Amino acid sequence: MPIKYLHTMVRVKDLDKSIAFYELLGLVERRRIENEGGRFTLVFLCPPGQADGHADVELTYNWDGDDELPSDSRHFGHLAYTVDDIYATCRHLQENGIIINRPPRDGRMAFVRSPDNISVELLQEGDAQEPAEPWASMENTGHW
Repeated sequence: MPIKYLHTMVRVKDLDKSIAFYELLGLVERRRIENEGGRFTLVFLCPPGQADGHADVELTYNWDGDDELPSDSRHFGHLAYTVDDIYATCRHLQENGIIINRPPRDGRMAFVRSPDNISVELLQEGDAQEPAEPWASMENTGHW
């Protein structure tokens, strides 16, 4: 029986703030569904060049709020993306107010969190970069 991965859904409390976070990561909006009857919006984002409907993140926003969202979404696990330059990506996110929860001390891996506490793993494409400051000596911040 064939199977095909489609997307990962995460519930969000502030759609605009969440979209801005994923755009900082480099994702682009691929599709949007406004469902007046169900009172929700679905926004599908993906890396540029992957707009074929695979590896999407589906942001689900309930118009009437979503009080059932936990304050710590560690039960979810994480999203993971490769990036061309882990240091440049982390610097860009940090300059835009995103906390680097697990800095790329090893030149290979970092973790950040979305506005809804979704853990996002960033991995250096290919070989790890040489350890470099300020990342090499930076401590973890919060949970990742």
